[in-house]
Amino acid sequence: MAENASGPGEADTASGAVADPAAPRPGGPLPGDGESIVIPPSILKQQAGWAQPGQAAPAASGTPKDDEPQVFASTVRKEQQSEADYDKAPGVGRLGAVLASVLAVLLIGSGVALYEINKPDNSSSSSAADSATATPSAPASPSAPAVPPIKTDAKVLPTVTGDVGKKATITLPTGGSPDGNFVVKPLVEGDGAKADKGSWVTADFTLKDWNTGKDISGSYDQGQPQIFQAGTGQLIPALDASVVGAKAGSRLLVVAPPAAAFGSQGNPSLGLGATDTLVMVIDVDRVNAPGARVSGDVTAPPADFPQVKENPGKPDTITPPAGVTDPTALKTAVLIQGKGPKVASGEKVVVQYTGALLKDGKEFDSSIGKTAFSFVTGGGNVIAGWDQGVVGQNVGSRIELVIPASLAYKDQAQSGIPANSSLVFVIDILDAGVGSAN
Repeated sequence: MAENASGPGEADTASGAVADPAAPRPGGPLPGDGESIVIPPSILKQQAGWAQPGQAAPAASGTPKDDEPQVFASTVRKEQQSEADYDKAPGVGRLGAVLASVLAVLLIGSGVALYEINKPDNSSSSSAADSATATPSAPASPSAPAVPPIKTDAKVLPTVTGDVGKKATITLPTGGSPDGNFVVKPLVEGDGAKADKGSWVTADFTLKDWNTGKDISGSYDQGQPQIFQAGTGQLIPALDASVVGAKAGSRLLVVAPPAAAFGSQGNPSLGLGATDTLVMVIDVDRVNAPGARVSGDVTAPPADFPQVKENPGKPDTITPPAGVTDPTALKTAVLIQGKGPKVASGEKVVVQYTGALLKDGKEFDSSIGKTAFSFVTGGGNVIAGWDQGVVGQNVGSRIELVIPASLAYKDQAQSGIPANSSLVFVIDILDAGVGSAN
């Protein structure tokens, strides 16, 4: 995270423009040194993939373009720049965590965690880390194999049995072999929200190696779904591209040749060889549009809380009561009671929020009208008041947090936030699950 970057949506005082949405967490950087999680190049020398907890990610063949660290999962909010270039952040911070810490965060609760694709360098989107540490004489990175176009059927396919929402049983055809096509075949059509490019999707999946016939540990084996943004190129196409256009409640059969899975290197940690075809059955659990908000019966906050007015498509209006005083501890009110699972520490959470000063209700930051913000709970990625207030709440809830300065930015002023300020946040908890911090 750039140490001097302003908070998301704040004005750039030099140019008068709105600050880049890839700026730090709500309200600005946390007190102390801001950090981004940086992965050594040895880990990113792969197309994309999974790794088991405690195991190193498989190394890819070929010579990398640069031998410098690259940002893997930054603690900043990202916003779509274009349909083809969703999440390019303009800058990164300095090395803030060793590899073991990164894996501990990203692999919590799951024996299967997804790594981002190490995309070839693009001169229009090089990061601050690239420009600061790139080696001019380094050889070019080999091109990744082209992903085949998606087909909806094939002459020979595995069969799938079992109920949606439970681990599927995948039976390979007798005497049949994969034909190299990338197949995404809907098995069950859901009736929920449709996953468009950039939508937040929570999905469960069952995995099998067609070539060896071996089962591979999937999310059902680990007991936690995967949460990610569809169609943004951050994950392997077998998962990332397959869910685009599917509705919540759908079940998909995916047959992914290496080019749509882990590339020519395969994934040794999963036992998937370089020429093996990956079979996935994906259950699309939940879908949220980038600008979604929660819905439900609204309960007014207590009289000593700021009152909240929802403004469709715009930040909420927050009005403190007359004579409000600074709290000595975190205060929480549930405005809409969600019916989803409770948020656990270590999970990735997707939220919409508006933040204001408690003393006068002046808004200093909001994600509403832009795109939802995601962070990993319990890791110090957000102010302490957020970590304490969000964990334990149900997905689908809207909460109001009144946060003392001691659990916010303390005696450090931020853009729009004076030192020693108590804050108010209205937060919609859209979803939670296992995923990288992006």
